[in-house]
Amino acid sequence: MKKHEWEEFFDREADYYLQEAFTKHTKKEIDFLLEEFKLPEGAKILDVGCGVGRHSLELAKRGYRVTGVDISQKMLEKAEERAQKEGVEVEFIKADATKFARNEKFDAAVCLCEGAFSLLGSSDDPIEHDLAILRNVYKSLKPGGKFILTALSALSRVKKATNEDIAKGLFDPNTMTFYEELEAPDGTKVAIRERVYVPTELYLMFRMVGFEVKAIWGGTAGRWGKRKVDMDDIEIMVVAEKPRE
Repeated sequence: MKKHEWEEFFDREADYYLQEAFTKHTKKEIDFLLEEFKLPEGAKILDVGCGVGRHSLELAKRGYRVTGVDISQKMLEKAEERAQKEGVEVEFIKADATKFARNEKFDAAVCLCEGAFSLLGSSDDPIEHDLAILRNVYKSLKPGGKFILTALSALSRVKKATNEDIAKGLFDPNTMTFYEELEAPDGTKVAIRERVYVPTELYLMFRMVGFEVKAIWGGTAGRWGKRKVDMDDIEIMVVAEKPRE
């Protein structure tokens, strides 16, 4: 069975992922998340698109029970290695975030730094793919559970796009998707699609699924804060809550 394009890319990226500049702010990011969540120690947190466990491990170190889900086996193997080395326990599961389902309920969830959301395969529907992730997270949360997501921003990406990009099929304004070949660290090129968003669209999608949107902030790694999204933000942050029954 052919791998999803992003699974292939991240399998090749796993050994190099933590060298990326945007991965250097983990502790500050966890401080921000925990200030928003206000959860007691021992609460259960779901990390969708957990990768090598950057956020999962730090949450576990602070006393939370964490389940990390990712499509890439290599990223999960790296996460397991790091968990053993650092002496923390995290449940890691290989799964496509659009299909992930569990009977147990979580107190909070995150999907951060292009962790599944916004990342399309060649056959993925550009609306249904990300809606499926939101639905699955919603079902996984207890009533009153909070969800923090970062999604690729259209504001910074579209202003760099050209009519030539549209003509060449590199940008589709009808679906807000970009097409490009990413070069993995081993030199392999993988054709990928990325979906970008404006804040109002994210607000509507979260409402469609049932979430109450509490805030929308600038979500670029290294610049997290309670500030308006600006034209240079790479990502947009949504803070949402599953309504209490």
